[in-house]
Amino acid sequence: MKVVLTGGGTGGHFYPLIAVAEALREQVEKEHIPELSMYYLAPEMYDEKLLFKYGINFRSIPAGKLRIYASIKNITDMVSTAVGIVKAFFTLFFIYPDAVFSKGGYVSVPVVFAARLLGIPVIIHESDSHPGRANMWAGKFAKRIAVSYPEATTFFPSERVAVTGQPVRRTVAKKTSHGSHQYLELEDDIPVIFLLGGSQGATKINEIVLQSLDALLSKYQIIHQVGTSHEAEIRQRSQAILTDNEYRSRYKIFGFLDSLAMSMSAGAADIVISRAGSTLFEVAAWGVPSIIIPFAKSNGDHSRKNAFNYARRGAASVVEEQNLAPHVLESEIDRIIGDKDLYKSMAENAKNFFDPNAANQIAQEIVEIALTHEK
Repeated sequence: MKVVLTGGGTGGHFYPLIAVAEALREQVEKEHIPELSMYYLAPEMYDEKLLFKYGINFRSIPAGKLRIYASIKNITDMVSTAVGIVKAFFTLFFIYPDAVFSKGGYVSVPVVFAARLLGIPVIIHESDSHPGRANMWAGKFAKRIAVSYPEATTFFPSERVAVTGQPVRRTVAKKTSHGSHQYLELEDDIPVIFLLGGSQGATKINEIVLQSLDALLSKYQIIHQVGTSHEAEIRQRSQAILTDNEYRSRYKIFGFLDSLAMSMSAGAADIVISRAGSTLFEVAAWGVPSIIIPFAKSNGDHSRKNAFNYARRGAASVVEEQNLAPHVLESEIDRIIGDKDLYKSMAENAKNFFDPNAANQIAQEIVEIALTHEK
């Protein structure tokens, strides 16, 4: 059996693919299928170590962004997409997989288009409550459509769509409380704020946190994941801010967190502050109350819709970017941490939102469709 994975460009697209690949391996063993070959088709590898770990072969396929505004880059990116379609066609022809699983995004377009031309079945997954354009298009002919939010089902044919939740890698979904304070060199009795900026970091959140450091560190400890490209700058600025602060050791800054550090950070966290992407499902898996700060502008306003759809479950509070200020953030943290009943309710609602079987459900469907196509 051969399965092609596509989508990427961000961790929100890439890491769910890895979660499904992990579940596919288990599903194939369970059904005693002799051999599984997996391929990842995208412009870049994104995370070479994870591809190697799960035995996923990489094939480079160029792709151009699908911008909705005027830009000279639209012309060059149209050429990249056209070249990508041709290359994807011949790559898929020689691999000839039994199924293509796509997480969407512009990266997926050449591969999904080529799969359609070759009659290879396509299964897609949509993480946002308002689908992106690539998945809206692919949903017109995909064999199966999985979505993370019930609100997204209205955008796809009802007979082919199912709410599965978000695939999350087991190593990330699991939080490790035992030993987490020692691992991260944290004090035992001081509440911990875990700030997640995603793989690229979150500039606006980083700025507000820097402005709030003195006030927050007098009451809390902070684990701050800032994004690799921002680490040096934020570290330098924070050191300057905290030169005379007696609590400066309470501020832990990271550019990137591997699965162990993420699990430990989740285990230590009393509250999480995050954007409104796929990270929401990791936070839900941990069962930790959160403050969600959606992007002010996003395609289809999906970031804001994700945030409020999650908050409606009673698992989080939303602070919109235009309202974000140091005193607002500090006040909201104090409110949640200080209200034991509210805190307990938010933690329980977060756990109830996460479906740990999402990757397995998708993997089962891929295997079923692939076996049918193979025959």
